[in-house]
Amino acid sequence: MTDRSCLCVILAAGEGTRMRSERPKMLHAIGGLPMAGHVVLAAQQAGCDIAMVTGHGGDEVDAAMRPLAPKAEFFRQHDRLGTAHAVLMAREAIARGYDDLLVVFGDATLIEPSVLRSARGGLAAGADVVIVGFRTPEPTGYGRLIEKDGRIVAIREERDCTDEERLITYCNGGLTAISGARALELLDRIGNDNAKREFYLTDIVEIAHAEGLVVVATEAPFESVLGVNNRAELAAAERIWQQRRRRAMMLSGVTLVDPETVHFSHDTEIGPDTHVEPNVVFGPGVRIAGGVTIRAFSHLAGTSIAEGAEIGPFARLRPGAKLGESVKVGNFCEVKNADVASGAKINHLTYVGDAVIGSRANLGAGTITCNYDGFGKHLTQIGAGAFVGSNSSLVAPVKIGAGAYVASGSTITDNVPDDALAFGRARQETKEGRAKVLRDRLSGAKAKAG
Repeated sequence: MTDRSCLCVILAAGEGTRMRSERPKMLHAIGGLPMAGHVVLAAQQAGCDIAMVTGHGGDEVDAAMRPLAPKAEFFRQHDRLGTAHAVLMAREAIARGYDDLLVVFGDATLIEPSVLRSARGGLAAGADVVIVGFRTPEPTGYGRLIEKDGRIVAIREERDCTDEERLITYCNGGLTAISGARALELLDRIGNDNAKREFYLTDIVEIAHAEGLVVVATEAPFESVLGVNNRAELAAAERIWQQRRRRAMMLSGVTLVDPETVHFSHDTEIGPDTHVEPNVVFGPGVRIAGGVTIRAFSHLAGTSIAEGAEIGPFARLRPGAKLGESVKVGNFCEVKNADVASGAKINHLTYVGDAVIGSRANLGAGTITCNYDGFGKHLTQIGAGAFVGSNSSLVAPVKIGAGAYVASGSTITDNVPDDALAFGRARQETKEGRAKVLRDRLSGAKAKAG
């Protein structure tokens, strides 16, 4: 179908009142990406231009979708007069004369490009209208696809079905493909002679059938056309999406020790032979090379990790963390906006923020880069091969030179030259016998108070 043009009209104007949210429905996320964003990406992968019809919170929805589809067009449905009325808000785009027109709901967040390509294939094979349907043993509540001689003659809502039609298990999935040459003609003929006085896109089937046009159905898995109307359905869609993503990761060569406990974002990238232990969360913007080990209970976002690194357990990598080859970030460590060169070690109980760490540097337990002074963030630089002793505080801006050594328990406020040894602590004093004196005094005071 590379020689056929296609416009996908994404209907995203619903208020989503059942979400019980101030946020527009289409901006609730699956895998860290707004619902409508998944539909946009699937349509683009199926070779479509994008026209999005928004309504409630339209400016916010438009702004969120533009980075995903810079060439998309946006139209507003101010009055909610039905699905066919919504499609015609994009009349200007439809009128350009695409070969294929797809109409998809913005909350069909699990739609796959293969389903869209199949619908387009029906048009390429000569159909004028293609309805995407699904089969279910529990069809209650869904519109039924009424077939005759291998064609679809109507979509019947359950309340209008006969007893015999209610037994039909082939249901409307909500995705419609229309021949571009017929699209505006058919859409303009849809009326609103119904109880709600709305223009229903499903009426296009009977109109096309009455004209002797070819209307067929193509079947998709139920989960691919699943709509999301409330937070329970949002969670169900997230679960399905995560299952797909986990399977794809494992088939690409990533080991997931306990797949059901690992959660991905839509843009997570992981190279082969990476080993992921249980209860790991990948937020948006994570890029991981091959051969990396991510230990249990770690949380990563906005991070890039080179080959051979080892993370966790219980590590947190925040946006801007960039780890080189064979870097070690151990248990209960946090790294944020820091460039950590190859072979460096940040083993345990350490915070590294707004920093540049040289290759093979070693940060002892409890090391803190004091990057924030209450007004601004400041840079800490630690040179190659430097050693920072346990429980040290590095007050930024500060530079620790290559090969330098910071004594444990130090508070460092001045730069440390290359190969220098820095102490930033009070000299220890030992008072013989004073522990007993102190103990006796405190115990006596306690007895007197009692």
